[in-house]
Amino acid sequence: MKALIRKYWRVISSPSRHYSLGFLALGGFVMGILFWGAFNTAMEFTNTEPFCVSCHENIYAELQTTIHYNNRSGVRAICSSCHVPHEWTDKIARKMQASKEVWAWIVGTIDTPEKFEARRLTLAHHEWDRLKANDSLECRNCHQFSFMDFTAQSPRAMQMHSTALASGDKTCIDCHKGIAHKLPDMAGVQGF
Repeated sequence: MKALIRKYWRVISSPSRHYSLGFLALGGFVMGILFWGAFNTAMEFTNTEPFCVSCHENIYAELQTTIHYNNRSGVRAICSSCHVPHEWTDKIARKMQASKEVWAWIVGTIDTPEKFEARRLTLAHHEWDRLKANDSLECRNCHQFSFMDFTAQSPRAMQMHSTALASGDKTCIDCHKGIAHKLPDMAGVQGF
């Protein structure tokens, strides 16, 4: 074993016998570009609606009944609009978190509508906690207090938004749970 490690170390640490250093550097550069392109392509593919719906067709039907899907202005949110931050570093962190969700679907923890419904409250709490921790970053990609016309809102919405803006301790998810998906069974949950 020791001899094998030494042999590989000699190959890695010694200069190339057949190729110039420039060729190796150029090859590394080209491979880096190819890797980066493949990585970004995969990242963008996992942000598409067809990718999300391939596992979450049951909750996609819920989204289709909300203002985020059909509205008077024609602006439509897709899954990644609300579940993936737009900034690159935040997006990478969220994708790493989401890999656990993909794994849960692959191993069969939430692969049927019945299993999903059984875990819906837990999954919702995870998402609400995540949004609370990041100050509803995904919501704020589209909705900013500073751009809201409070006078065009209902009296209740105007009062709640202006109070939240003034206090600074509320975030979107504090009041807007169930905005794009039906709420899970909240029986026995305090605060609801």
